[in-house]
Amino acid sequence: MSPAPAQITLGQWDERYAALRAEGLREPSYGGPLSRHLADGDRRLSCLRFDNSPAALRLWNFLLSEEDRLFAARREGKTIIGTMKDLGTVPIMAYALEDTVAFYPDGAWWQPCVMELSDGLLARADAMGIDESFCPVRAMLGAFETGEHFPAPDLLTCSVGATCDDFSAIAQRLSATGFPILWWEIPPRRPCDPGEAAIRLPGGRRVSRSQVAFVTGQMQHLAWAIGQTCGKRLRRRHLAQSIHQANRVRGLLGELREEAYRAAAAPLGAMEMLVAEMLAIHYCSDRDETVAVLEDLLAEVRRRVAAGTGVLEAAAARVYWVNPVADLRAMNLLEECGGRVCGTDYMFGHALARIPTNVPPLEALARMALADPMVGPAGQRAEDICADMAAAGAEAAVISRIPGASHCATEGAVIAEEIRGRLALPVVEIEVPPVIDAVMASLKTRLSALVERVKERRER
Repeated sequence: MSPAPAQITLGQWDERYAALRAEGLREPSYGGPLSRHLADGDRRLSCLRFDNSPAALRLWNFLLSEEDRLFAARREGKTIIGTMKDLGTVPIMAYALEDTVAFYPDGAWWQPCVMELSDGLLARADAMGIDESFCPVRAMLGAFETGEHFPAPDLLTCSVGATCDDFSAIAQRLSATGFPILWWEIPPRRPCDPGEAAIRLPGGRRVSRSQVAFVTGQMQHLAWAIGQTCGKRLRRRHLAQSIHQANRVRGLLGELREEAYRAAAAPLGAMEMLVAEMLAIHYCSDRDETVAVLEDLLAEVRRRVAAGTGVLEAAAARVYWVNPVADLRAMNLLEECGGRVCGTDYMFGHALARIPTNVPPLEALARMALADPMVGPAGQRAEDICADMAAAGAEAAVISRIPGASHCATEGAVIAEEIRGRLALPVVEIEVPPVIDAVMASLKTRLSALVERVKERRER
């Protein structure tokens, strides 16, 4: 009989893995015990608590084996596209062509956490003049320099315009070191002028037709460049098929979020849900396997919901989480304090929304890019968060500030004020560094206080 849903340590996962193997566990090629990743330097795993399902094992092994897939793709002669800052747009073009893989160098921002600063990436960024006053994504400078975490891409793209100032500065520093970048522009999303033709974006907001036309032109340039790099023409039918596959991933994630976040007892922990949502951005360098991983997770969650079981107490405070964390340990910490995540805004909501299929593919991607919550006013993002919180039955919110990130300087206050004004719910803003050990006690105090406020409100 399968054990009850639970969160277990890495050591306990070794025992669980042995039992699963004895029961005939079938694994993908990247399978194996989670503890093997410690040998790769992923030391933070020993501090985390993981879901005990085979589906979660597959998820974690998929995430932690991405570097292997990228270097294997290089050996196999595949074209590798590095895409920076657009969060879900350019990879759809890349995956429209055979033997092409896309990945986000931005993802290196998690390496200092996963390797507990032993990778030296932040120190290398310091030496290049990008110090701790910048967002932890500066770790990607060190990753490019060492070449140890991903191979040098055949084409490197980066969006500019309505993007994070820190990231723009970091990308410019990267370009200056000899890594050529194909820049493309995403303008700030603005309201339509009186009488100006409007177009509805994924998610429901409206934007001027002229802005959509401009970004469509940027997509055309990107499509041409990707085709030139791959030596193949990026045809409309191939792009339409890639959008169809992207919508399949987004559909699975939508169902997973609906089932997991709305359930009475959380059927999956916040950490696994965060990793699952991140898959929508670039499929962890394998789109087909992303589908299989999400299908397994969704099936497990549905079984648990049907049985009325979960990994946390049903009485856990329902907390909405804003912004991704640099240290995954923070997600465990909220749950240890008596909370559960019931909804999220990890800054890439447009990568979860269905892409239009009733317009030309490049225009559909342009609409999606303009729907990015980070290219519009912070007030709009705050409004969307409030609507999502109300639908999720959230009782409180955590706004996770990213150290050094320019967009976090003021937007947290805007979002917090909107939540308090519209929903009259408690909010806490916390700053999550790449490794939270030094601030663990204060974070625990603040998260515990938030949970206590929720309990007090319930008793009124």
